[in-house]
Amino acid sequence: MYEQAVIPVQDQQTFNAVKSAVESSFSSAKVQDFLKSLDRAKLRIREFEQILSSGKLGSAAAAGYAKLGDGDKGMIRELYLSSLEKVALELRSKYLKVYAYY
Repeated sequence: MYEQAVIPVQDQQTFNAVKSAVESSFSSAKVQDFLKSLDRAKLRIREFEQILSSGKLGSAAAAGYAKLGDGDKGMIRELYLSSLEKVALELRSKYLKVYAYY
């Protein structure tokens, strides 16, 4: 059975700030607005770096992410990608262009 390796966080404070921004964007209260903003900007949800640099997760998130080491960045990307898969199916269907692979 697969178990994810536990990697220690190098910069806990910055990591938590970026993690909070990602979790906030995918919270039930804000996820529709987040998806709508991606749709308007013609961004795909899996284009994490572009979403981050465009400020869709907040300007502080982009600055904090830039400060993180490679291991911490990888964990944030993994959190982001797992969060986008947990979005309700009806929202994913509504914002199909955002979720599409083409």
